[in-house]
Amino acid sequence: MAQKARAKRARASGEGGAFRALVIAVPYLWLLALFLVPFAIVLKISFSVAAIAQPPYTPVFTFESLSGFLANVRELTLESYLWVAGDALYFDAYLSSLRIAAISTVFALLIGYPLAYAMARAPQGWRPVLLMLIILPFWTSFLIRVYAWIGILRSEGYLNQFLLWTGLISQPLAILNTETAVYIGIVYSYLPFMVLPIYAGLERMDYRLIEAASDLGCPPLRAFWSITLPISIPAVIAGCFLVFIPAVGEFVIPDLLGGSQTLMVGKVLWDEFFANRDWPIASAVAIILLLVLVLPMVAFQRYRERAL
Repeated sequence: MAQKARAKRARASGEGGAFRALVIAVPYLWLLALFLVPFAIVLKISFSVAAIAQPPYTPVFTFESLSGFLANVRELTLESYLWVAGDALYFDAYLSSLRIAAISTVFALLIGYPLAYAMARAPQGWRPVLLMLIILPFWTSFLIRVYAWIGILRSEGYLNQFLLWTGLISQPLAILNTETAVYIGIVYSYLPFMVLPIYAGLERMDYRLIEAASDLGCPPLRAFWSITLPISIPAVIAGCFLVFIPAVGEFVIPDLLGGSQTLMVGKVLWDEFFANRDWPIASAVAIILLLVLVLPMVAFQRYRERAL
């Protein structure tokens, strides 16, 4: 009987191990299919040579044999990367994108943190309603929501009409086709990405710590700075990354709201891919942008590892 029990436990352990391996393999397969394979394709195109053909490039790398692959590596051309590095347009586009994304992230944090805090401290019955109000805009197309801001921000739009009606301004403000409109669009579009992780962090917080601090005579504001804010820092960093990273490569918002004067790397990518049809240059721009964004993600991961 004991032998049968051991065999049964061994089979159960083997089945459990196979199930765990399958569960662990799923995210790796997901990462391989949706990140590594597309990345490898874009990387390969970035080393190609532009051509008037379909597709509009001549591949440098071929994978017919290992010796052929090694020969291609030795003849590797960095022409696209050197072109990007030598043209001030791309450098300005990167800097402008990083600046606009950083400022937008700060505004999203300043608006999103109080919202998330109020949601976390709201009565239990109100929290699902407030959460639904935050998620509800996602039920409408992103493009339609951004396009609607044109009607709000233009000179004769609803915002200027309201400001004129209140007497705060005497002439309509020129907001549309400026960086201000881009900031408004990015903050509005990505605000839920800031609110949701901060709300999740604050909602799990043990508020008996605040009560204990209050019992010991700690003022509410000092308790917030000493207890609530430090505990919510990982959620704040996660929210900042969720806003900053997509905002850097944003194309729709600067194209619809920013006009031709707003230079962002997303618009440069679009022009290189679809207007100039220079896929190697566009791929090199995308690879450099990805590397720029990976650095803060690696820094955040190391920060979390040290925190744990």
